[in-house]
Amino acid sequence: METVYDWVTLAIFAGLVVLFLQRSMGDDHRDSMLAYLAGAGICGLANYLGNEGHDLLATLLIVANLAFILLVLKPIDLRRRS
Repeated sequence: METVYDWVTLAIFAGLVVLFLQRSMGDDHRDSMLAYLAGAGICGLANYLGNEGHDLLATLLIVANLAFILLVLKPIDLRRRS
C-alpha cells in the first residue's frame, strides 16, 4: 500500500464487495456476476498501470470504472433523486 492507486482501487473494490453482498441478500436485483468481475478486473489493471508509472491511463481507467459501476450496477437510483 504505497501509492495513491493502491488506496483508490482498494476503496473501489471494497465498495464493489459491499454492493455485491448487499444485493445478494435481497431479491430485487439480478445483477450478473460478470459485471462485478469486470469492475474488479479494471481496478486491478488500473492499479498495475498506476504503479508502473502510466498515470494518465490509470486515471482514465479509474474514472471509466466508476462510470461503469454507476451506469451498469446502479448503486444509486439517479432517476428517483431528480
